[in-house]
Amino acid sequence: MGDQKVAVVTGASRGAGAGIARALGEKGYAVYVTGRTVEEGNAPLPGTVGATAAAVTAAGGRGVAIAVDHGDDAQVAALFDRVRRDEGRLDILVNNAASIHDALITPGGFWERPLGLVDILDIGLRSSYVASFYATPLMIETGGGLIAFTSSFGSVCYMHGPAYGAQKAGVDKFAADMGVDLKDHDVATVAIWMGPLATERTARALGERPDQYEDFMANAETPEFTGRLIAAVHADPERMALSGSTQIGAELAGRYGITEAGGREPPSYRAMLGEPRVVHPAIVR
Repeated sequence: MGDQKVAVVTGASRGAGAGIARALGEKGYAVYVTGRTVEEGNAPLPGTVGATAAAVTAAGGRGVAIAVDHGDDAQVAALFDRVRRDEGRLDILVNNAASIHDALITPGGFWERPLGLVDILDIGLRSSYVASFYATPLMIETGGGLIAFTSSFGSVCYMHGPAYGAQKAGVDKFAADMGVDLKDHDVATVAIWMGPLATERTARALGERPDQYEDFMANAETPEFTGRLIAAVHADPERMALSGSTQIGAELAGRYGITEAGGREPPSYRAMLGEPRVVHPAIVR
């Protein structure tokens, strides 16, 4: 146990989670990397929790790989028990794990595509609640914490179908309502809408459907971009003013002067895809 700040990033074998974990490593965090893939080749896409943890360490932090099935509440509870035992603190929880079906971007109505697309409401929505449930007591004890949810414009526009949209709208509401509960506990909550991401999955989609995605991906964000935003919110002495909100990542970057390599500023898709819902201030207990 020590003074090193500690983060847990769920679903970080690859994709957004892996990039966020690497970015937190750049800032010197100890990052607990969770996911199900422990051996290369055991998943359709490359990446393992061990490889991400090693990249965190190489970036300047301390990566800890933990195999976790976020559909198993007991495994999630054990994860945070270990963080408490080994670190004695938790500063950031990034709720990113989500069940992404390969048919997510295939055409057709929801009834014409596999029923498995709805699994994102289990691993993605419910799993974010469970991780937050087990993480919050330790975060309150630590003080100055941040629970971040990775989200997207699909929260308010049609994107990939109703299951995907419901999950994104759900985590935005988690950020809003958990922010109410945590207002007096010095733990902030925020949902961040990411733009198109340059990941292993989108690289495959681009290769399969270049006409559909080439223009959209020209201004893609790296996953590290979102990780740097999360680190900046956590370091912000005024972060509680953001608590409970949903933020467009490309716009939040302006607040902190964060850009991609070479000073590139990813665009906001507010005008094209919508804006975060305004949460009514009423509180009914």
